[in-house]
Amino acid sequence: MVGYARARPAHGVPDTKHICSTATSHEIPHVEALRILVTPMPICIECRYPVKTLWTQYSGADDKSNGHLIRLTVCRKCGHFCDKYVEHDFVVLFIDLVLIKPQVYRHLLHNTLMRDGDRFDPSIIRLGVLLLLFDVYLTWARIEKQTIPSSTPGESKLGPLAQQPILTSYNAVVLCALSTIAFHLSIRFFTSSLLSPLNITGLMPRYTRPNSVSTALLVSSSTKLFPILMVIWEYDVPAAARSLGWAVVANNVEALRILLDCKYYVACFLAIAGASVRWAVGQLILVSAGLGDVDSIGDNSVAADDEYQAAYGTSCTPMMNDGLQVKKGTPDEKLDSNTR
Repeated sequence: MVGYARARPAHGVPDTKHICSTATSHEIPHVEALRILVTPMPICIECRYPVKTLWTQYSGADDKSNGHLIRLTVCRKCGHFCDKYVEHDFVVLFIDLVLIKPQVYRHLLHNTLMRDGDRFDPSIIRLGVLLLLFDVYLTWARIEKQTIPSSTPGESKLGPLAQQPILTSYNAVVLCALSTIAFHLSIRFFTSSLLSPLNITGLMPRYTRPNSVSTALLVSSSTKLFPILMVIWEYDVPAAARSLGWAVVANNVEALRILLDCKYYVACFLAIAGASVRWAVGQLILVSAGLGDVDSIGDNSVAADDEYQAAYGTSCTPMMNDGLQVKKGTPDEKLDSNTR
């Protein structure tokens, strides 16, 4: 008898076929039996011990009047439940992701999102598209906001992207897409390539599931969704953008360490190397688009506005119809108005 277990595909009451299946060599073809043998097994999220099943489903579990008749599996090694997050909803998972708890990363990366043949889970593809769209909007908003309006009469008060043709404004899509691809490819090279310096020097063995690495990076980058709230409630604090960037890096480090089972310094090297490549590709695209003097990260936008306000007594306020409106006047104009 050959026994195997598959990770639960979604939260809620699982289907019986996703818990435990048995088959003999006479019941299935040889190729199918070999595929089952190499199917990734779930693990205990507390001690990483491989287990056959995460829960047991009894007859009548689909009857809501009787409740969900399932029993969580207890780990033989540590004595804890193998995966307590089986009974938790997505709100609890997201909170624990923000808190960078290793158990929730093991639940997602090993017991839920890992697929046969190193395939992407459909939910991860949707998450990647969502993160890209949010990143495109926030990058466009930061670049547009960093240009100080001119105080010379007759000159445009619009930002750099608003003065370009409409197709040029979509360069933010190319910027974010290529930067994200470079970020993932660089880390996948260091973890899964035979030519990786980490593999050659023996610091980390080669990881043969590169799509799982991208899955870990996307899951740990879910904190990028927070800036959309900062757009609704205008914050204008440079430390907020920097803190969010460091929070994403910290989540990337923890996700890589848990997935690859490597040392912290190796995970830090991977995250910093990927972030450096992403920044370099982004700057190259900005320079080629004639926007080499702007910062795509957005840390300098408020500092530039404060310097301009201190020098000229004006402030840049986003407007819906005519771009940016200049408040107050120059120091000389204010002096004249006071003397009158």
